[in-house]
Amino acid sequence: MDFRDTPDEASFRDEVRTWLGEHLVGEFAEIGGRGGPADESGWDVRVEWEKLLGRDRWIGLGWPEEYGGREAGFNEQVIFNEEYAKANAPARVSFFGEGLFAPTLIAYGSEEQKQRFLPKIQAAEEFWCQGYSEPNAGSDLSNVQTRAVLDGDEWVINGQKVWTTLAHSAQWCFAIVRTDPDVPPHKGLSYVLVPMDQPGVDIRPLKQMTGTAEFNEVFFDDARTPVDLVVGDVNDGWKVAMATLGFERGTAFLSQQLGFQRELSELIQLAQKNGAVDEAAIRQRLADAYVGVQIMKYNGMRMLTSLVKKGVLGPEASVGKLFWSSWHRALGELAMDVLGAESQIVVGGHGSDYELNELQRTFMFSRSETIYAGSSEIQKNIIGERVLGLPREPR
Repeated sequence: MDFRDTPDEASFRDEVRTWLGEHLVGEFAEIGGRGGPADESGWDVRVEWEKLLGRDRWIGLGWPEEYGGREAGFNEQVIFNEEYAKANAPARVSFFGEGLFAPTLIAYGSEEQKQRFLPKIQAAEEFWCQGYSEPNAGSDLSNVQTRAVLDGDEWVINGQKVWTTLAHSAQWCFAIVRTDPDVPPHKGLSYVLVPMDQPGVDIRPLKQMTGTAEFNEVFFDDARTPVDLVVGDVNDGWKVAMATLGFERGTAFLSQQLGFQRELSELIQLAQKNGAVDEAAIRQRLADAYVGVQIMKYNGMRMLTSLVKKGVLGPEASVGKLFWSSWHRALGELAMDVLGAESQIVVGGHGSDYELNELQRTFMFSRSETIYAGSSEIQKNIIGERVLGLPREPR
Protein backbone atom coordinates (compact mmCIF):
# COMPACT_ATOMS: atom_id res chain seq x y z
CA MET A 1 0.00 0.00 0.00
CA ASP A 2 1.27 3.46 -0.95
CA PHE A 3 0.65 5.85 1.96
CA ARG A 4 1.75 8.96 0.06
CA ASP A 5 -0.96 11.50 -0.74
CA THR A 6 -2.22 11.86 -4.27
CA PRO A 7 -2.43 15.48 -5.52
CA ASP A 8 -6.15 15.57 -4.63
CA GLU A 9 -5.47 14.15 -1.17
CA ALA A 10 -2.66 16.66 -0.60
CA SER A 11 -5.06 19.46 -1.53
CA PHE A 12 -7.67 18.12 0.89
CA ARG A 13 -5.06 17.85 3.65
CA ASP A 14 -4.17 21.50 3.09
CA GLU A 15 -7.87 22.41 3.33
CA VAL A 16 -8.18 20.60 6.67
CA ARG A 17 -5.01 22.19 8.06
CA THR A 18 -6.09 25.64 6.94
CA TRP A 19 -9.54 25.31 8.48
CA LEU A 20 -8.13 24.05 11.78
CA GLY A 21 -5.53 26.82 11.81
CA GLU A 22 -8.21 29.48 11.34
CA HIS A 23 -10.78 28.09 13.80
CA LEU A 24 -8.76 26.30 16.48
CA VAL A 25 -8.15 29.47 18.49
CA GLY A 26 -9.13 30.96 21.82
CA GLU A 27 -10.95 28.64 24.23
CA PHE A 28 -11.02 25.90 21.60
CA ALA A 29 -7.22 25.86 21.46
CA GLU A 30 -6.93 26.18 25.24
CA ILE A 31 -8.94 23.04 25.91
CA GLY A 32 -6.74 21.12 23.47
CA GLY A 33 -7.33 17.40 23.11
CA ARG A 34 -8.67 16.95 26.62
CA GLY A 35 -11.72 14.81 27.13
CA GLY A 36 -12.85 11.81 25.14
CA PRO A 37 -15.91 9.81 24.10
CA ALA A 38 -16.54 8.92 27.76
CA ASP A 39 -15.33 12.15 29.37
CA GLU A 40 -17.14 15.41 30.15
CA SER A 41 -14.04 17.61 30.48
CA GLY A 42 -14.77 21.04 29.01
CA TRP A 43 -18.16 19.83 27.80
CA ASP A 44 -19.76 23.18 26.99
CA VAL A 45 -16.75 24.38 24.99
CA ARG A 46 -16.61 21.08 23.12
CA VAL A 47 -20.31 21.32 22.24
CA GLU A 48 -19.73 24.76 20.71
CA TRP A 49 -16.75 23.38 18.80
CA GLU A 50 -18.93 20.51 17.55
CA LYS A 51 -21.48 23.00 16.22
CA LEU A 52 -18.70 24.74 14.33
CA LEU A 53 -17.58 21.44 12.82
CA GLY A 54 -21.15 20.65 11.80
CA ARG A 55 -21.70 24.06 10.25
CA ASP A 56 -18.79 23.51 7.86
CA ARG A 57 -19.72 19.86 7.21
CA TRP A 58 -16.81 18.21 8.96
CA ILE A 59 -19.42 16.18 10.83
CA GLY A 60 -20.77 13.56 8.46
CA LEU A 61 -17.77 13.91 6.19
CA GLY A 62 -18.44 10.58 4.49
CA TRP A 63 -22.25 10.84 4.40
CA PRO A 64 -24.06 11.15 1.06
CA GLU A 65 -24.60 14.76 -0.01
CA GLU A 66 -28.39 14.45 0.28
CA TYR A 67 -27.93 14.04 4.03
CA GLY A 68 -25.55 16.98 4.38
CA GLY A 69 -22.30 15.07 3.92
CA ARG A 70 -19.43 15.56 1.52
CA GLU A 71 -19.30 11.94 0.31
CA ALA A 72 -15.63 11.96 1.26
CA GLY A 73 -13.78 8.74 0.58
CA PHE A 74 -12.07 6.72 3.28
CA ASN A 75 -8.67 8.20 2.51
CA GLU A 76 -10.04 11.71 3.03
CA GLN A 77 -11.70 10.66 6.29
CA VAL A 78 -8.38 9.24 7.50
CA ILE A 79 -6.60 12.46 6.48
CA PHE A 80 -9.12 14.55 8.42
CA ASN A 81 -8.69 12.39 11.53
CA GLU A 82 -4.90 12.53 11.23
CA GLU A 83 -4.77 16.31 10.94
CA TYR A 84 -7.39 16.74 13.66
CA ALA A 85 -5.32 14.68 16.08
CA LYS A 86 -2.07 16.40 15.10
CA ALA A 87 -3.68 19.79 15.75
CA ASN A 88 -4.66 18.63 19.25
CA ALA A 89 -8.24 19.73 18.61
CA PRO A 90 -10.96 19.19 21.25
CA ALA A 91 -12.17 15.64 21.81
CA ARG A 92 -15.41 15.00 19.96
CA VAL A 93 -18.72 14.95 21.83
CA SER A 94 -20.76 13.42 18.99
CA PHE A 95 -18.94 10.09 19.08
CA PHE A 96 -22.05 7.97 19.68
CA GLY A 97 -24.20 9.93 17.24
CA GLU A 98 -21.82 10.50 14.35
CA GLY A 99 -19.38 7.64 14.94
CA LEU A 100 -21.75 4.77 15.79
CA PHE A 101 -25.40 5.56 15.19
CA ALA A 102 -25.16 7.57 11.95
CA PRO A 103 -23.28 4.95 9.87
CA THR A 104 -25.68 2.29 11.19
CA LEU A 105 -28.67 4.44 10.25
CA ILE A 106 -27.29 5.08 6.76
CA ALA A 107 -26.80 1.33 6.27
CA TYR A 108 -30.09 0.07 7.74
CA GLY A 109 -32.45 2.98 8.45
CA SER A 110 -35.50 4.16 6.54
CA GLU A 111 -35.42 7.32 4.47
CA GLU A 112 -37.70 9.05 6.99
CA GLN A 113 -35.36 8.12 9.85
CA LYS A 114 -32.32 9.46 7.99
CA GLN A 115 -34.06 12.74 7.19
CA ARG A 116 -35.22 13.06 10.80
CA PHE A 117 -32.00 12.32 12.70
CA LEU A 118 -28.93 13.00 10.54
CA PRO A 119 -29.37 16.80 10.29
CA LYS A 120 -29.72 17.08 14.09
CA ILE A 121 -26.51 15.08 14.58
CA GLN A 122 -24.65 17.27 12.11
CA ALA A 123 -25.91 20.45 13.77
CA ALA A 124 -24.89 19.11 17.22
CA GLU A 125 -28.45 19.70 18.40
CA GLU A 126 -29.13 16.11 19.47
CA PHE A 127 -26.72 13.74 21.21
CA TRP A 128 -27.00 9.98 21.51
CA CYS A 129 -26.18 7.21 23.97
CA GLN A 130 -25.95 3.46 23.47
CA GLY A 131 -28.39 1.19 25.33
CA TYR A 132 -26.76 -2.23 25.06
CA SER A 133 -25.37 -3.54 28.36
CA GLU A 134 -27.65 -4.77 31.15
CA PRO A 135 -26.89 -6.24 34.60
CA ASN A 136 -27.13 -9.76 33.11
CA ALA A 137 -26.27 -8.93 29.51
CA GLY A 138 -22.88 -7.30 29.23
CA SER A 139 -20.61 -9.39 27.06
CA ASP A 140 -23.56 -11.68 26.23
CA LEU A 141 -25.74 -9.23 24.33
CA SER A 142 -28.15 -11.98 23.29
CA ASN A 143 -29.28 -12.17 26.94
CA VAL A 144 -30.93 -8.72 26.80
CA GLN A 145 -34.09 -8.70 28.92
CA THR A 146 -35.39 -5.14 28.43
CA ARG A 147 -38.79 -5.60 26.79
CA ALA A 148 -40.64 -3.58 24.18
CA VAL A 149 -44.34 -4.35 23.67
CA LEU A 150 -46.43 -2.83 20.91
CA ASP A 151 -49.32 -0.69 22.14
CA GLY A 152 -51.17 0.85 19.21
CA ASP A 153 -48.72 3.06 17.36
CA GLU A 154 -46.08 3.03 20.14
CA TRP A 155 -43.61 0.67 21.72
CA VAL A 156 -43.81 0.48 25.52
CA ILE A 157 -40.38 -0.25 27.02
CA ASN A 158 -39.54 -1.72 30.43
CA GLY A 159 -36.16 -2.80 31.76
CA GLN A 160 -32.72 -1.58 32.77
CA LYS A 161 -29.52 -0.65 30.97
CA VAL A 162 -26.18 -0.05 32.67
CA TRP A 163 -22.81 1.58 31.85
CA THR A 164 -24.71 3.88 29.48
CA THR A 165 -22.10 6.48 28.62
CA LEU A 166 -23.25 10.12 28.79
CA ALA A 167 -26.92 9.12 29.02
CA HIS A 168 -27.51 12.18 31.20
CA SER A 169 -26.38 14.44 28.33
CA ALA A 170 -28.20 12.59 25.53
CA GLN A 171 -31.55 13.36 23.95
CA TRP A 172 -31.83 9.92 22.32
CA CYS A 173 -30.75 6.33 22.94
CA PHE A 174 -30.31 3.56 20.36
CA ALA A 175 -31.25 0.52 22.41
CA ILE A 176 -31.37 -3.22 21.92
CA VAL A 177 -34.64 -4.55 23.33
CA ARG A 178 -36.48 -7.86 23.27
CA THR A 179 -39.61 -7.69 21.13
CA ASP A 180 -40.31 -11.45 20.93
CA PRO A 181 -39.52 -13.57 24.03
CA ASP A 182 -40.67 -16.83 22.40
CA VAL A 183 -37.91 -17.28 19.82
CA PRO A 184 -34.17 -18.07 20.19
CA PRO A 185 -32.26 -15.25 21.96
CA HIS A 186 -30.66 -13.73 18.85
CA LYS A 187 -33.92 -13.76 16.88
CA GLY A 188 -36.23 -11.73 19.10
CA LEU A 189 -34.26 -8.48 19.42
CA SER A 190 -34.97 -5.11 17.84
CA TYR A 191 -32.90 -1.92 17.46
CA VAL A 192 -35.17 0.78 18.86
CA LEU A 193 -34.67 4.56 19.11
CA VAL A 194 -35.89 5.95 22.42
CA PRO A 195 -36.29 9.63 23.47
CA MET A 196 -34.59 10.17 26.82
CA ASP A 197 -36.56 13.22 27.97
CA GLN A 198 -39.77 11.54 29.11
CA PRO A 199 -41.31 10.48 32.45
CA GLY A 200 -40.61 6.78 31.86
CA VAL A 201 -36.81 7.20 31.75
CA ASP A 202 -34.81 7.37 35.01
CA ILE A 203 -31.06 8.10 34.68
CA ARG A 204 -28.73 7.45 37.63
CA PRO A 205 -25.02 8.38 37.30
CA LEU A 206 -22.37 5.92 38.50
CA LYS A 207 -19.43 7.66 40.17
CA GLN A 208 -16.08 5.97 39.56
CA MET A 209 -12.68 5.96 41.22
CA THR A 210 -11.55 8.51 38.62
CA GLY A 211 -13.93 10.96 40.33
CA THR A 212 -16.13 11.25 37.24
CA ALA A 213 -19.63 9.92 36.58
CA GLU A 214 -19.98 9.67 32.81
CA PHE A 215 -21.49 6.17 33.01
CA ASN A 216 -25.09 5.68 34.08
CA GLU A 217 -27.80 3.23 34.96
CA VAL A 218 -30.92 3.82 32.88
CA PHE A 219 -34.30 2.48 33.97
CA PHE A 220 -37.22 2.27 31.54
CA ASP A 221 -40.61 2.22 33.24
CA ASP A 222 -43.34 2.25 30.58
CA ALA A 223 -41.17 4.51 28.42
CA ARG A 224 -42.61 5.03 24.97
CA THR A 225 -41.38 5.55 21.44
CA PRO A 226 -43.19 5.64 18.06
CA VAL A 227 -43.70 2.36 16.24
CA ASP A 228 -41.66 3.51 13.23
CA LEU A 229 -38.48 4.10 15.24
CA VAL A 230 -37.09 0.60 14.77
CA VAL A 231 -33.93 0.56 12.63
CA GLY A 232 -34.05 -2.43 10.29
CA ASP A 233 -36.78 -5.02 10.71
CA VAL A 234 -38.53 -5.86 13.97
CA ASN A 235 -36.86 -8.92 15.57
CA ASP A 236 -33.81 -8.50 13.33
CA GLY A 237 -31.96 -6.15 15.68
CA TRP A 238 -29.02 -8.50 16.23
CA LYS A 239 -27.70 -7.83 12.72
CA VAL A 240 -28.04 -4.07 13.15
CA ALA A 241 -26.47 -4.15 16.62
CA MET A 242 -23.46 -6.08 15.31
CA ALA A 243 -22.98 -3.46 12.59
CA THR A 244 -22.87 -0.72 15.23
CA LEU A 245 -20.33 -2.70 17.25
CA GLY A 246 -18.24 -3.07 14.10
CA PHE A 247 -18.07 0.71 13.76
CA GLU A 248 -17.25 1.02 17.47
CA ARG A 249 -14.45 -1.52 17.28
CA GLY A 250 -13.08 -0.38 13.94
CA THR A 251 -13.16 2.91 12.10
CA ALA A 252 -14.48 4.90 15.08
CA PHE A 253 -11.13 4.41 16.79
CA LEU A 254 -8.82 5.23 13.86
CA SER A 255 -8.25 8.76 15.11
CA GLN A 256 -7.80 7.41 18.62
CA GLN A 257 -4.63 5.68 17.45
CA LEU A 258 -3.12 9.10 16.81
CA GLY A 259 -4.14 10.17 20.30
CA PHE A 260 -2.42 7.09 21.68
CA GLN A 261 0.69 8.00 19.70
CA ARG A 262 0.69 11.45 21.28
CA GLU A 263 0.24 9.95 24.75
CA LEU A 264 3.24 7.70 24.14
CA SER A 265 5.38 10.61 22.89
CA GLU A 266 4.57 12.61 26.03
CA LEU A 267 5.37 9.60 28.22
CA ILE A 268 8.74 9.14 26.49
CA GLN A 269 9.52 12.82 27.10
CA LEU A 270 8.61 12.41 30.77
CA ALA A 271 10.82 9.32 31.08
CA GLN A 272 13.72 11.25 29.57
CA LYS A 273 13.11 14.19 31.89
CA ASN A 274 12.81 12.29 35.19
CA GLY A 275 15.50 9.71 34.41
CA ALA A 276 13.18 6.68 34.18
CA VAL A 277 14.54 6.03 30.70
CA ASP A 278 17.91 5.12 32.26
CA GLU A 279 16.36 1.85 33.43
CA ALA A 280 16.78 -0.82 30.74
CA ALA A 281 13.41 -2.46 31.44
CA ILE A 282 11.59 0.87 31.04
CA ARG A 283 13.40 1.58 27.77
CA GLN A 284 12.38 -1.83 26.43
CA ARG A 285 8.73 -1.33 27.39
CA LEU A 286 8.68 2.11 25.77
CA ALA A 287 10.13 0.58 22.59
CA ASP A 288 7.50 -2.18 22.67
CA ALA A 289 4.78 0.44 23.11
CA TYR A 290 6.10 2.33 20.06
CA VAL A 291 6.03 -0.85 17.96
CA GLY A 292 2.50 -1.55 19.22
CA VAL A 293 1.11 1.81 18.16
CA GLN A 294 2.53 1.30 14.65
CA ILE A 295 0.87 -2.12 14.44
CA MET A 296 -2.36 -0.44 15.51
CA LYS A 297 -2.06 2.03 12.64
CA TYR A 298 -1.56 -0.56 9.92
CA ASN A 299 -4.24 -2.87 11.29
CA GLY A 300 -6.62 0.10 11.13
CA MET A 301 -5.75 0.54 7.47
CA ARG A 302 -6.46 -3.15 6.90
CA MET A 303 -9.89 -2.75 8.48
CA LEU A 304 -10.57 0.24 6.24
CA THR A 305 -9.80 -1.92 3.22
CA SER A 306 -12.29 -4.49 4.44
CA LEU A 307 -14.90 -1.78 4.96
CA VAL A 308 -14.40 -0.48 1.43
CA LYS A 309 -14.91 -3.97 0.00
CA LYS A 310 -17.83 -5.12 2.18
CA GLY A 311 -19.54 -1.91 3.24
CA VAL A 312 -19.68 -3.14 6.85
CA LEU A 313 -16.86 -4.24 9.12
CA GLY A 314 -16.69 -7.95 9.84
CA PRO A 315 -15.11 -9.96 12.65
CA GLU A 316 -11.65 -8.61 11.81
CA ALA A 317 -12.70 -5.50 13.74
CA SER A 318 -12.36 -7.64 16.87
CA VAL A 319 -8.64 -7.98 16.17
CA GLY A 320 -8.28 -4.21 16.33
CA LYS A 321 -10.40 -3.83 19.46
CA LEU A 322 -8.55 -6.60 21.32
CA PHE A 323 -5.19 -5.12 20.36
CA TRP A 324 -5.74 -1.44 21.14
CA SER A 325 -7.50 -2.02 24.45
CA SER A 326 -4.76 -4.35 25.70
CA TRP A 327 -2.07 -1.97 24.42
CA HIS A 328 -3.58 1.04 26.17
CA ARG A 329 -4.00 -0.82 29.45
CA ALA A 330 -0.33 -1.77 29.32
CA LEU A 331 0.57 1.87 28.55
CA GLY A 332 -1.30 2.97 31.68
CA GLU A 333 0.71 0.52 33.75
CA LEU A 334 3.93 1.70 32.13
CA ALA A 335 3.01 5.32 32.88
CA MET A 336 2.72 4.50 36.59
CA ASP A 337 6.17 2.90 36.54
CA VAL A 338 7.63 5.92 34.73
CA LEU A 339 6.11 8.21 37.38
CA GLY A 340 7.48 6.01 40.15
CA ALA A 341 6.49 7.01 43.67
CA GLU A 342 4.77 10.12 42.32
CA SER A 343 2.08 7.88 40.83
CA GLN A 344 0.79 7.19 44.35
CA ILE A 345 0.17 10.86 45.17
CA VAL A 346 -3.12 12.63 44.46
CA VAL A 347 -4.27 16.19 45.04
CA GLY A 348 -6.70 16.39 47.94
CA GLY A 349 -6.87 12.80 49.09
CA HIS A 350 -9.73 13.22 51.58
CA GLY A 351 -12.30 10.48 51.05
CA SER A 352 -13.54 10.48 47.47
CA ASP A 353 -12.74 14.17 46.94
CA TYR A 354 -9.43 14.12 45.06
CA GLU A 355 -7.97 15.01 41.69
CA LEU A 356 -5.90 12.81 39.38
CA ASN A 357 -3.28 13.88 36.88
CA GLU A 358 -3.68 12.79 33.24
CA LEU A 359 -1.44 9.73 33.58
CA GLN A 360 -3.23 8.52 36.69
CA ARG A 361 -6.56 8.98 34.92
CA THR A 362 -5.27 7.08 31.89
CA PHE A 363 -4.14 4.22 34.11
CA MET A 364 -7.47 3.94 35.92
CA PHE A 365 -9.78 4.41 32.94
CA SER A 366 -7.81 2.10 30.65
CA ARG A 367 -8.71 -0.79 32.95
CA SER A 368 -12.26 -0.57 31.59
CA GLU A 369 -11.25 -0.57 27.93
CA THR A 370 -10.78 -4.33 27.79
CA ILE A 371 -14.41 -4.66 28.90
CA TYR A 372 -16.47 -2.06 27.03
CA ALA A 373 -17.28 -2.38 23.31
CA GLY A 374 -17.06 -6.13 23.84
CA SER A 375 -14.79 -7.74 26.43
CA SER A 376 -11.44 -9.23 25.45
CA GLU A 377 -12.76 -12.73 26.16
CA ILE A 378 -15.60 -12.22 23.68
CA GLN A 379 -13.22 -10.75 21.08
CA LYS A 380 -11.02 -13.84 21.38
CA ASN A 381 -14.06 -16.08 20.80
CA ILE A 382 -15.05 -14.08 17.71
CA ILE A 383 -11.51 -14.22 16.30
CA GLY A 384 -11.18 -17.92 17.06
CA GLU A 385 -14.54 -18.98 15.66
CA ARG A 386 -15.24 -16.50 12.85
CA VAL A 387 -11.71 -15.62 11.67
CA LEU A 388 -9.66 -18.74 12.37
CA GLY A 389 -12.53 -21.22 11.95
CA LEU A 390 -11.96 -22.97 15.27
CA PRO A 391 -14.77 -25.04 16.87
CA ARG A 392 -17.33 -23.10 18.89
CA GLU A 393 -16.88 -22.98 22.62
CA PRO A 394 -19.07 -25.57 24.41
CA ARG A 395 -22.26 -24.11 25.88
